[in-house]
Amino acid sequence: MKVAVIQHPPKYLNLQKTIDLGVELIETAAGQGSKLVVFPEAWFPGYPEYVWRLKPGGEMSLTDDLFKISQANSVNLSKGHMKPIQEAAKKNKVVVVAGHQEIDGEVSGSTLYCSIIIINNDGTILNNHRKLMPTNPERMVWGPGDGSGLNVVDTAVGRIGALACWENYMPLARYSLYSQNIDIYIAPTWDEGEPWLSTMKHISREGGCWVISSATAIQASDLPNDMPHKDHLYPNKDEWINCGDAIIYKPFGDLHAGPLHKEKGVLYSDIDISLSKTSRRRFDATGHYSRPDVFNLTIDKSKKKPIS
Repeated sequence: MKVAVIQHPPKYLNLQKTIDLGVELIETAAGQGSKLVVFPEAWFPGYPEYVWRLKPGGEMSLTDDLFKISQANSVNLSKGHMKPIQEAAKKNKVVVVAGHQEIDGEVSGSTLYCSIIIINNDGTILNNHRKLMPTNPERMVWGPGDGSGLNVVDTAVGRIGALACWENYMPLARYSLYSQNIDIYIAPTWDEGEPWLSTMKHISREGGCWVISSATAIQASDLPNDMPHKDHLYPNKDEWINCGDAIIYKPFGDLHAGPLHKEKGVLYSDIDISLSKTSRRRFDATGHYSRPDVFNLTIDKSKKKPIS
């Protein structure tokens, strides 16, 4: 099965144009024979990287200007904002896993989440996971999710589960996915470089599954010219804000494809799903190596609401 790992930059902070680009990339990937298309963390409409550049104190007010635009361009599933992506998945018979910045359209109408959606090749949404714990300054723009999305789901290309960025450093979150007979573990991220890649390798060995990860390869010149405070936050227009590093690891730790470094494009590769289950003969974290007489993990998957 061929997979396509996207690390092309979005139309930053413009949801409609980014969705249009997403549809185009899905069609291109399908034309190359891909059956699974993976987008990076918060690709719709772009990761709020600016929060890492603001100085504590006086510059925090700059967040308000950028947050307003980011919020207005966030994905509202209750309004069907991902319908074009669902239709593209159905039309092209591909499974899509995509990081998106989601706005709570049901209760507060304001709070944003870093989410990962899994869309089957018939266009149906199989799962939407909200990042359990935003990292450091991300908490200025994202709220923490709950456990209702900690699911591995059956898709047309195998059983898929996903965690976002530094959630993948949370052993119990990883374990919750391993315990659901996972074939393909997907880690949309903003991280890059050797420490992150070594973590992906470790997960492929620990979980005995395929691991696919990608950040957005993007330069300052890819940001819109009318973005508030752009010149102040990104004075070097040639700067690589993120190098991408799309990667695929085989079950049990062997490098399979990538990393795609400082390239705005797509990493294509063929993978053999059957290797996941056979690799766990040697080590099965939630099977013959689990020792349930010693260890036990309880997961609350109920959806949390502030009202009842």
